[in-house]
Amino acid sequence: MSETLKIFIGYDSKEPVAYHVLAHSILRRASCPVAITPLVQDQLRQAKLYTRVRGATESTEFSLTRFLVPHLCNYRGLAVFMDCDMLCLTDVAELHDHANEQSGKALLVCQHDYVPRGMTKFLGQAQTLYPRKNWSSLMVFNLQHMGCRALTLPYVNQASGLELHRLNWLDDRFLGSLPLAWNWLVGEYKENPKAKNLHYTLGGPWFAETGDCDYAAAWKDEFKRMTYRVPR
Repeated sequence: MSETLKIFIGYDSKEPVAYHVLAHSILRRASCPVAITPLVQDQLRQAKLYTRVRGATESTEFSLTRFLVPHLCNYRGLAVFMDCDMLCLTDVAELHDHANEQSGKALLVCQHDYVPRGMTKFLGQAQTLYPRKNWSSLMVFNLQHMGCRALTLPYVNQASGLELHRLNWLDDRFLGSLPLAWNWLVGEYKENPKAKNLHYTLGGPWFAETGDCDYAAAWKDEFKRMTYRVPR
């Protein structure tokens, strides 16, 4: 793969370190050129791309800005969205391979089938239960596909959060799947040595409250690698 893979990562001002460590984990393992863009809500508002009022159930600043990715890419090429509370353990070029294998699909996601163990998320935020929970936390968009054109700027700014996260805007015929290993839910699933991308959905090691969660050592090792200073 020679073309640049566009990757958008949700950014939240309460956990900037999560964004930077995830970006580092991607860059360190990628075998193809990548262009990583943080989805910063304040910037999107200043550009008048995101105008909606934050809802009570939006646990992060990027809860709904993720659905602006097709517009930001002018509905061209391939693009990936990732929540910031992730850690990539393998080559993201594999996502391009999955998209090629399912070229007739507009969107590829990990199709989780689970019920969250607890009713609260990190920092004590309420857990919202709905069908297709966490499917939108990692999305691979085939932006050439007509299905992605439903995510217009007016629609993203007006549709309900549940309508967006449940992927009601897309005909199920055009919805593809990724192996669950690409969105392994830490604390919800048992530890998996073959996980390709960890998702600290219950809170990651960068928070004191969840500093000893499963796979904390993997994240802390990536942080050390990112902040390592070459001795003089």
